[in-house]
Amino acid sequence: MTTVESHSPLAPEPPASANQRAQALAARLEQGARALAVVAQALSDAQWQTAVPRDGRKIGVMVHHVASVYPLEIRLAQSLAQGSPIIGVTMGDVHAMNAAHAVEHDTVTKDAALDLLRRNSAMAAAAIRALSDEELNRAAKVSLYADAPLTCQFLLEDHAVRHSYHHLARIQAALTA
Repeated sequence: MTTVESHSPLAPEPPASANQRAQALAARLEQGARALAVVAQALSDAQWQTAVPRDGRKIGVMVHHVASVYPLEIRLAQSLAQGSPIIGVTMGDVHAMNAAHAVEHDTVTKDAALDLLRRNSAMAAAAIRALSDEELNRAAKVSLYADAPLTCQFLLEDHAVRHSYHHLARIQAALTA
């Protein structure tokens, strides 16, 4: 008898019945989270403490930040998936949340950040896989974008899916500066 092992440290294989668009979105999120985890795992203690230029947060704080906001990003996307608008969220709110997170998690350990990244990215990917095409297509007003009516899929791609790639690029730039 031959067995096949999955080498993904983040999540088990999705069910065969998963929506193809949702599956592709979830796979891209997992790929970004894995790439961030690989880079973060290889960092020295000094690199973990390096401040990211033009941002000021430490690399370790930034890794934890990505992990910690997956649940919020998914809740917002699920709201759109149900046709509910996102009201009262501004860039000022986002900046305040990020600043408070940086202070609260200034001494986060690599193990804690990577554990949270693994758990929350797996949760986010599972939530994305549960969405139907109809839910991904559903649009409602989003205050963060001047009340533009945006789809659930757009919000996922611009936030939960893109987030790890965005910060990984900034981290890599900080490490080569």
